[in-house]
Amino acid sequence: MAARTARSSGKPKQAAARQRGIQAGADRRNAKTSAAKKPTKQPAAPAAKGARAKQPAQAGPRRQPETPFPEQRQRKPGLEHKLDPSPRFLAPDYAGSGKLDGMVALVTGGDSGIGRAVAVLFAREGADVAIAYLSEDRDAQDTKRHVEAEGARCIAIAADVKDPTACEAVVRQVVDAFGRLDVLVNNAAFQMHAEALEDLTEAHLQETLQTNIAGYFHMARAALPHMGQGGSIINAGSETALFGSKHLLDYAATKGAIHAFTKSLASNLLERGIRVNAVAPGPVWTPLNPADKASAQVATFGQDSDMGRPAQPEEVSPAFVFLASPVMASYVNGVVLPVMGGPRG
Repeated sequence: MAARTARSSGKPKQAAARQRGIQAGADRRNAKTSAAKKPTKQPAAPAAKGARAKQPAQAGPRRQPETPFPEQRQRKPGLEHKLDPSPRFLAPDYAGSGKLDGMVALVTGGDSGIGRAVAVLFAREGADVAIAYLSEDRDAQDTKRHVEAEGARCIAIAADVKDPTACEAVVRQVVDAFGRLDVLVNNAAFQMHAEALEDLTEAHLQETLQTNIAGYFHMARAALPHMGQGGSIINAGSETALFGSKHLLDYAATKGAIHAFTKSLASNLLERGIRVNAVAPGPVWTPLNPADKASAQVATFGQDSDMGRPAQPEEVSPAFVFLASPVMASYVNGVVLPVMGGPRG
């Protein structure tokens, strides 16, 4: 059934422009630092006798795309409809069974990637869904269309989660449209590689901190007055919080903070009957990647994972359904659920 597109909150277009400025500066500094520390090329060591290249693993009901992908680069915040190959988010083998019947969910970063896949499965499980996004209008409308195709209502709201007033406005629009709020998925993120700590500008650092961790605080604080017993908050963590990341110093630090925030808020809200958990994905094929790395690196994205390939969003989204559903996870609280394709240890 149809639903309107909600009005923007805050100044998302300006925020997207600021991110593109950070990206352009980071690209220049990264190239300079990388060139300065480039080692003299050494002859390659001979391959061990009988050694074979690692073969990507396939463990699901259908074969998922494997790298190498086409080389590609995007301006921030990145657009799903320009990705090649297109991320898989529909999970056609997943059958809904009413696990979220009658509930309302808000998904930040819901225009693309994991957020889009989560929004679709939530709708398939019976929830009405609101998505918040920055400035990716076409992608947001595509997500809205797919959610509505599942028989759910959907609104799409452009907002900058760094702005606490915008977060409050988003929540008000959700409650006005649907009359309640049961599930919050904090998923919006900013990511930009830096070759060295000295290359990490203050603007870059603050964009990461204010989006990835302050934004989670802002949105949870705005949502909680409207949530009651049986509600849940699910935060998007990362394997970088568990293992670190050489060139994502700020991003990994915020993801570690998200894991700690998850456990702390889970304890804080336990008496109110609101559960708080996190999902820590490994590499997932989303617009975050070509809007961050160099095109040659994008082509081999995820090859160093245990499965030898990146996950598709539809391989991660069922974990969010599990944590959101009081039918399945009423006794699951304060966990960080790894969805990394292996132990990575």
